[in-house]
Amino acid sequence: MTRPRGDGELPPDKTDGIAIMKQRDIGKPRRRHDEQKAHLIAEERHDPYKARAKRAGPCVCPGCGAMFARGRWQWGAQVEGMTARETCPACHRTADNFPAGRVTLSGGFLAAHRDEIVALVRNTEARERSTHPLQRIMSIGNGETDGELVVTTTDLHLPRRIGHALIDAFKGDLRTHYDEAGYFMRVDWRRD
Repeated sequence: MTRPRGDGELPPDKTDGIAIMKQRDIGKPRRRHDEQKAHLIAEERHDPYKARAKRAGPCVCPGCGAMFARGRWQWGAQVEGMTARETCPACHRTADNFPAGRVTLSGGFLAAHRDEIVALVRNTEARERSTHPLQRIMSIGNGETDGELVVTTTDLHLPRRIGHALIDAFKGDLRTHYDEAGYFMRVDWRRD
């Protein structure tokens, strides 16, 4: 048997390539999976309106009538004997006037086609709201500058869907910005 060298590795043996490979890999330290860059754990997103713990059973929102059942908020018939009431995150955001998304519409095209654009925004919200009760428009109003229209929403996904619907229907320029730390989505659409 050959003696190990000073670094703990056996000298190469030209007769048995397989044995050499195994001996070479035995003492080699492996990197921990959590130290590799590809496996960094992302920070948890902070939504102040998301429930901290799982609800014990089904409940109904007294504001909008949405029902929490099977782990999510949904539209549906109320379960008989259900007395638990809890305000859903969308109604809570609306009451606090704390939107999760903002769509800013501007440009000369907006002034000429304002009614059509507002109808498209409302139809997009109605389509999303039919399956996702937490995706709602909080308000539609004038922006900070003249000729601007601002839509605030209770969800992060609805502003992006409204922006894409505007692009599909009317073209224009679309810019999106997601503020992960603040749990906020900003979408700017413009067509001159």
